[in-house]
Amino acid sequence: MRKLNPTVLALLGVALLLLMLWLIASRRSSDQDKLIGNVVTEQSAQSPADRRCSSKTTYDLIKRELFRRAAELRGSDQGTYDRLAGFAVLRMENAVMESEDKQSRAINCSGTLFLDLPPGVAVEGGRRSLTANIEYTLQSAEGGDVVLLRNAEAIVAPLATLARAAPVVDQPVTTNEVAPADPLSPLPPPTDAVPPAQPRPVGARPSFDCANARTRGETEVCSDAGLATLDRNMAAQYGRSIEHASPEQRRLLVQTRDRFLAFRDRCPTRACIGDVYVGRMREIRDIMEGRWEPPR
Repeated sequence: MRKLNPTVLALLGVALLLLMLWLIASRRSSDQDKLIGNVVTEQSAQSPADRRCSSKTTYDLIKRELFRRAAELRGSDQGTYDRLAGFAVLRMENAVMESEDKQSRAINCSGTLFLDLPPGVAVEGGRRSLTANIEYTLQSAEGGDVVLLRNAEAIVAPLATLARAAPVVDQPVTTNEVAPADPLSPLPPPTDAVPPAQPRPVGARPSFDCANARTRGETEVCSDAGLATLDRNMAAQYGRSIEHASPEQRRLLVQTRDRFLAFRDRCPTRACIGDVYVGRMREIRDIMEGRWEPPR
């Protein structure tokens, strides 16, 4: 039998290899790489606003705000609640951006929030984990974002009942030792007492002069840097809108201003005031875009 030339064998081998590659490629599904493609597309399509909704910085802001509102509702223990916030763990599922206001630079987000309390404390009923479907607005400010929560009562109300889950046994301390600081210092029972007015913090500079604050709403805005930031942003948006408004738009802007102020000054909590400011900024935008409808 005549032997084949080595060159011919090599060519046959290459041809066979090419044939196998063609067969494999022809059998590949067009959707085989869909997962990889979707992941890349999803990551590249995610906007900065989407990332703000689900960033760790945002979650830390939400956690601090939950504990701040709980201490405000309780009427005491703000310092203890601030320490507890640092030990609690917050998780969010399905955090999505619902809408974005380009003019006020505010974005509205929603998600399912899970809050795990640190060891040693529990809310009324012994629970140490809380959950709620919440909505939150991120408003840009000079020092970073300010967060406003909605539908968070399912977490804030139980947090106001925080108490020790079990007694802590005191360890003896020698004369040469210093007892470590206890972040879970004893929490007194909830009280209905209204907390005294807090001094105006540094940076709480609204659009108006706090020396002339008279109404409850003005006083609260002057006592909270986040509300003061919202007031400045809303006032700037209002000023820009008045400047470019038609006569009819200007009439609506002025007409709705007094109603906004009345709502703000009737708010019982700072969270309510924040929601009213966000609603007012949305109202100004709707008036300028011709989508505003009078309340029924």
